[in-house]
Amino acid sequence: MAGKHDLVHVEIFGQDYAVRGGDDPKYVEKLASFVDEQMKEVSRTSGAVDSLRIAVLAALNIADERFRLSEEADAASSRARVAGESADQRVARLAKQLGVALEE
Repeated sequence: MAGKHDLVHVEIFGQDYAVRGGDDPKYVEKLASFVDEQMKEVSRTSGAVDSLRIAVLAALNIADERFRLSEEADAASSRARVAGESADQRVARLAKQLGVALEE
């Protein structure tokens, strides 16, 4: 069962939060720092002052980045799979040619 020792204290956009983290408090701090920077950037670029609006806009930016990276990873995986299949086909063709050449 989780106890108070699992709480990580972080500051995001001027507000203090006690976040129940996993085994690595530094990871939670890194996440909080990222969110803090995203919110500060939204505040600077949008001119918004309402922290809830800034948080929602930052969440949208983070979600957009996550979805784009996921799409890029999927595309890279597909390209790697096609390249792997192509390489397998070439190896099979060369093995067949080698087998034919050795029989001659």
